Formats: sequence, C-alpha cells, structure tokens
Amino acid sequence: MFAVVRTGGKQYKVSPGDVFVAERIAGDAGSTIQLDDVLMVSDGTKTSVGTPTVSGAKVAAEVVDQSRGEKIVVLKFRQRTRSFRRTKGHRQEITVLRVTEISAPGMETARAEAKARPKAAPAETAEGETPRDEGSAAPTKKAAGAKGKYGGKTAGKAKTAGKAKAAAPKKGAAKSKSKKES
Repeated sequence: MFAVVRTGGKQYKVSPGDVFVAERIAGDAGSTIQLDDVLMVSDGTKTSVGTPTVSGAKVAAEVVDQSRGEKIVVLKFRQRTRSFRRTKGHRQEITVLRVTEISAPGMETARAEAKARPKAAPAETAEGETPRDEGSAAPTKKAAGAKGKYGGKTAGKAKTAGKAKAAAPKKGAAKSKSKKES
C-alpha cells in the first residue's frame, strides 16, 4: 500500500515503514503526527484519487528527528552595474519522518512492521582488544602528514624546488672560478 501526501508545499510518495525528510513540522522527536493532506491512496487493487484530497484518508508518521538541512549559498549578482556581489547562507529546518500507518475508507489499514534490531557484540581477541579490519583501518597521522598540509600538491613542489636550487650552481660562483683558472 502507498499514499501520496502533501506537506510543506511538496508531494511525497510514501509506504508504511518509509523514512522521508520534509520541511519543519511541529512535534518533538518520538511523537506521532497525522498527515491529513492525502492526494492519492492505493492498496494494489484499489486506487483512490482525491479531488483535491481523499476524504477520510490519513497517514500516521513518527517524528524521528528535528534538524537543519545542508547549507546552501544564495548569491545575488547584477551584471554591468555598480552593485556588489552579495552572498548569504541558508539552512532549511527539516523534520525526518517514519511512516507508521496508512488508512483510507474502503481499504484495509496498512501498518509498518516493527523491525527487530539484533544487538551484535563485537568479537574479542585473547588480549581483550577488538579486532580491526585491515581494509577499514584509518590512515595514521604519519601517513597523512607525508602528503603535506595541502594534500600533497605544495609539499611535492617545495621538495623539488629545494633540490633544484641546491643542484644548480650560482651564477657568481661560476664566473669567479673561470677567472681564477685563466
């Protein structure tokens, strides 16, 4: 079963158990909210399309998190004018929702299945330390520092520039030797 809901000016196709991100909706993390603005409901055999909404259809969702989205840069620039460029940042407030139930008149209510989360204990070695995968080991500070502060590009140039200066003889030294020899 799925439904199309409208919230925050956007439409989302959701099924029981789906997690989606919408614009800020009032509610604390862990609370349940009802989304009444359902545009379409389908259970696989029957489909109800609203005009504009399906009357009596509801989508229940649990608020997983209230947070802010990634930062976007807003740039204002007018070509060939004496106005300067203006840059502003914006982080949209968002709500992460998990759909728990979809109900509509004339259709069977669909509920999300509770997922059992197995607790996997880390395997321990004889010394009591947890083993590390060799492929997933983080690079050491020594290996990271070998590339240099700026990712290896400037560090390599600095090394070769120093070698080139040391290898090339000075101009004044070459002339003085030739005068002494003659």
